Amino acid sequence: MILALDTSSAQGSAAIVSGGAIVAEHAGDASRTHGVRLPGDLIALLEDARVTLAGIETFAIATGPGSFTGLRIGIAAIQGLALAQGKLVVPISTFEALAADVRLKAAATHERASNIGLRTSDVGSRTPDVGPRTPEVLAVWIDAHRGEVFATLYAGDGVTVLQPPTSLPPEATLDAWSASLAGAEGIRFAGDGALKYRGVVEERLGTRARLPDAVPPLAGTVGLLAARQPERAVRPHAIVPIYVRRSDAELARDRLRPAGGA
Repeated sequence: MILALDTSSAQGSAAIVSGGAIVAEHAGDASRTHGVRLPGDLIALLEDARVTLAGIETFAIATGPGSFTGLRIGIAAIQGLALAQGKLVVPISTFEALAADVRLKAAATHERASNIGLRTSDVGSRTPDVGPRTPEVLAVWIDAHRGEVFATLYAGDGVTVLQPPTSLPPEATLDAWSASLAGAEGIRFAGDGALKYRGVVEERLGTRARLPDAVPPLAGTVGLLAARQPERAVRPHAIVPIYVRRSDAELARDRLRPAGGA
């Protein structure tokens, strides 16, 4: 029984996973801060799943990148719960969770296509199935604010990293990825950064880009990944957020610091 939490975005989500399946998953209210709503959200989730906190065997948390404040609140909450219960926590990056969500949906589509006798290439294809193709790649873009995206590029398997995480404007991200994208027949995007900068992506990549219609709640996927990789569990104090870039508070502090000062 796993309690999983994602506070990397304004909405966020929480989920209970058991037996390799999502038992309950609640998306958050983006109009309210995580600090205000998180206790009530977790109580409601446990009630919905008909499980007590004592029945949770492992905790899982999305460690970012994403909202700096949201990450700190979510990680601190899970650390406190896990410490009080004497349990371990599985850290899952937001990049990894978004990529896994795409893989899970692709697998479900393949299974449905097999059940009705269709080829996988017939499902969701935008181009004729002729001639040799290079594999599709997966671009995960998370809104980093300040006109930037936290981004990483995966191979078509959604696991192999082709470009490491960066925090750059969307145009600069695509420029940095030009060699990796050149031979790809399709570029599938995931994350709220892809939604926010849809216009940039479509202008630069045209019909090769497969853009999402929405960003799904991620806590369930975080919990499923934790269930499949229990060896990744660590003690609560070992959880470290993934920021990619320095926080706004750190940058503001440096601007106020006198040149050459301590």
